[in-house]
Amino acid sequence: MPTISNPPIVVGVDGSSVALAALRWATADAARHQVPLHLVYAIGVLGNFGSGIELGQFDFDTYWQGVRDALETARTVAVSESAPIAQLDISTELVDAPPIPVLRDRSKTARLLVIGTHGLGAINRRLLGSVSTALARHAACPVAVIPETSAPSDGPVAVGVDGSPSSVHAVEIAFDESAFRGVELIAVHTWSDFLRFSSRADMQEEGEELLSRSLAGYGEKYPAVRVRRIVVEDRPAERLLQVGEKAQLIVVGSHGRGGFAGMTLGSVGQAVLHAAEVPVIIARSAS
Repeated sequence: MPTISNPPIVVGVDGSSVALAALRWATADAARHQVPLHLVYAIGVLGNFGSGIELGQFDFDTYWQGVRDALETARTVAVSESAPIAQLDISTELVDAPPIPVLRDRSKTARLLVIGTHGLGAINRRLLGSVSTALARHAACPVAVIPETSAPSDGPVAVGVDGSPSSVHAVEIAFDESAFRGVELIAVHTWSDFLRFSSRADMQEEGEELLSRSLAGYGEKYPAVRVRRIVVEDRPAERLLQVGEKAQLIVVGSHGRGGFAGMTLGSVGQAVLHAAEVPVIIARSAS
């Protein structure tokens, strides 16, 4: 895999309002971090129009011009959105191939992959589209999934912590995002006495120790980030969603302590991704 000294933030665009929300979020994040922004429009195949439409009836020239115009409009939006923050290196790419494999491939050399919550034609915010779901499960870098209704916020960044390797990655991302946004970080760890024989007091103490270990060292690296710690008996997804209601971003690992090698997305990440009304970053990696 090629090594890029300053990997870009890659955002999928398709001319929809959902993709526009993702583009605006990605632009601001790229500008804060001073990293390149790469806009990818993967149109896929036109498919079968049905027996009532002959292929010759379709105006390919008009279609392609519309796609090019949509990509140029996206670039114009990115230039405008980044201008108040920082000058941004913006590139565009138009690919005649299905979006999932294209974006999955681009994620191999990306800092972050940003996509909307669903594609055109989705009937419910809570029902993620196939592109969003597939990339959250299979991308080779962290994936940010942005709801269409997302708005700028001065709320905190929330992160789920369980001590797993995936959680370590989530904590790194959460501190970085909190620092660049200049907001509080809320670190959440939950525990349960299910199939455990320790007392609740002991499990609370174990949870506090685990959270302390998971956050160790970040105070020195990010001294300006104020951290609020929550250790509580609860279901992890439910508590993280509750805390995340007033957050501007939730960060969660791709799978937790119950995960296994090759697992694509754990139950907590999946629950948060499908129910959160704020941007969510799934801490994926190439490994």
